[in-house]
Amino acid sequence: MLTGAAPTFWRVSTQVEFLRGEVESLSVDADGHLVLGPVTDELFDTTAPVLWSLASASDGALWTGSGQDGRLYRVEPDGTGGVVFDADELDVHAVAAGPAGTVFAATSPDGRIYQVDADGVTSTVFDPDETYIWALAVGPDGTLHAATGNSARIHRITPDGAATVFFESDATHVLSLAFEADGALLAGTESPGQVLRIDQDGRAFVLLDSPYAEVRSLRVQPDGSVLVVAVNEQGAPAPPAPATAGNTPPTPTVSVTTSVTAVVVANGAATATPPASTNGGSESRGTRGAVYRIAADGLWSELWSSDTDAPYDAVFDGTGALLVGTGEDGKIFQVSEDPPRTVLLGRAPARQVTRFHRQPDGTLSYATANPGKMVRLTGALAERGTYESEVRDAETVATWGTISWRAMTPGGSRVELSSRSGNTAIPNDTWSEWSRPYTDAAGSQIASPKARYLQWRASLLAGDASPILTSVTAAYLPRNVRPAVTQITVHQPGTVFQQPFSSGDPPIAGLDALETESNGSASTLGRESYRKGIQTFVWQATDKNGDQLEYAIAYRREDETAWQTLRSDMRATVFAWDTSAVPDGAYRVRVTVSDATSNAPDTALVGERESPVFDIDNSAPRIEAAAVREVGGRSVLSFTVRDDHSPIQHVELSKGDDTWRTVYPTDGIPDALVETFEVLLDDAGLGAPPVIIRATDALRNTVTVSGR
Repeated sequence: MLTGAAPTFWRVSTQVEFLRGEVESLSVDADGHLVLGPVTDELFDTTAPVLWSLASASDGALWTGSGQDGRLYRVEPDGTGGVVFDADELDVHAVAAGPAGTVFAATSPDGRIYQVDADGVTSTVFDPDETYIWALAVGPDGTLHAATGNSARIHRITPDGAATVFFESDATHVLSLAFEADGALLAGTESPGQVLRIDQDGRAFVLLDSPYAEVRSLRVQPDGSVLVVAVNEQGAPAPPAPATAGNTPPTPTVSVTTSVTAVVVANGAATATPPASTNGGSESRGTRGAVYRIAADGLWSELWSSDTDAPYDAVFDGTGALLVGTGEDGKIFQVSEDPPRTVLLGRAPARQVTRFHRQPDGTLSYATANPGKMVRLTGALAERGTYESEVRDAETVATWGTISWRAMTPGGSRVELSSRSGNTAIPNDTWSEWSRPYTDAAGSQIASPKARYLQWRASLLAGDASPILTSVTAAYLPRNVRPAVTQITVHQPGTVFQQPFSSGDPPIAGLDALETESNGSASTLGRESYRKGIQTFVWQATDKNGDQLEYAIAYRREDETAWQTLRSDMRATVFAWDTSAVPDGAYRVRVTVSDATSNAPDTALVGERESPVFDIDNSAPRIEAAAVREVGGRSVLSFTVRDDHSPIQHVELSKGDDTWRTVYPTDGIPDALVETFEVLLDDAGLGAPPVIIRATDALRNTVTVSGR
């Protein structure tokens, strides 16, 4: 709870807390330590919104196809490159190495497969009826296979150009393909998300029936196992399909994020989930995606899953660790199995990591989306790394105290901290500049101006070794904000609320000696009842500092100016007033709220609110001149009912038995302070006098007299 009396200490010292900020060239280990991390090497920027796939050329170059502009790029090992082919279609979803240094490129929508050489000479290999061509795979015999959508088929195209339908699925799309060493074809589908093994005769066997919507990527490993990427929310950005195309990935919003690199080590248990079911997707999964490994004998296990990051592709690195490329924050996770540990290996200079590619020399590269770049993974350690904390909301304008940190700086390395502040939730040009670096790790006065929001930045600089930052603490004192009474409810006269009690008569909320603490919210009132002469008030109050509040209630007549205290030092937000001790009339009450309990005397503040005008009327009406006269041989009872404060509400006559008959004034409506009655006793069924008259006003005060 924030209070105005004591400072608040904002401490960042755990892995979870550090991960709320932004890192560049830093790592965060499982113990919550910031150290210098690896850097990424941007190989080529295509300027395209999306890159879909990567494939090697025979001379070591890379081919990549883009989305939303339908281009095929060739990138040399030294990072030079450019557009080799510009298709009429919007997307080049898949590429695969072709014969003699050429590449096959599959386009969508209204897809075609082209064969393109390094000079851009192009020929059409296949023009199917299907809208989408999602994946390509070249078999051991050089036969090309193409996975399509709208109609979920696998087409086989021989080197001489002859095309046949090799396999047709009852799924919505076939999204991924890979060949096993024995020539069997693996296919990943959408709706349902299954992995199929298809023999050379086109007969399919389900290897994995995942609970996810799609199987986006398949990779066969040297030991015969298969790496599978499955997603619930579509893993890769793609243009929208027609309504009949099922759950086709949506078009991404093109935006560029700041390039950052990080390594974060987490306990494996932090990302572990129960094994996936094999019930065809009927089991509800809260996770966005998972990575499986299917062993050569068909047994499968889940290696990684996440409920926040959607996987796009996965690959094993040179050490045998699993790399998972994700979005929507461009994170690359590294997972080792013995012991299980998950590492946030890096954050790409883009929103999504769409595809990995391993060069023959073991070098790993990846393609990105939003924007479309090619990036090479490196093992080099950064010389400098920067961490920007999350923005701290003090909820009010705050006075900043000291900032301190704990760090180890071996080998001439060092840590520098600075801060900035502002009054918008997202830092912008209206924020203060970053302060000069603070020098005293034990505690330096924060130089940023008073504001609602604070952010700090840590720079780690290498010496002979990496510095290690373990915690940062910033102190601040929120400005005390005046509490406010936001609402006063004046209940109907006589309304009381009986609170539950273990034995005896239940106490009346706000009247009996029962105090319920409240911090501004309405009290639990209990069962509604009636007690004459009681006036109940209920109010609500707020305090942005979260201070403990106390209340005082006072009253005055409408024609007076002085307030009379009814009660002070209250914690409850209900008060029941026995009004029998004051004269009838029009009144107001005032509720005053104070935060003095949580603040020093010179900083405590009060707020107040007056109620609407209400009437106190504990006096019964008066019945005047109740007499019977004869008119034309008939008995007529004439009388007047008068009240000084409340309208006449109900008048009844009786012969003295238990039967009461309602009568109405001469104007037909009982609604005024004075009402006149002329009642024909015979017509009222009362016969000859005497009769009894009972009158009740709007506040339930009643008088009974005899009429003669």
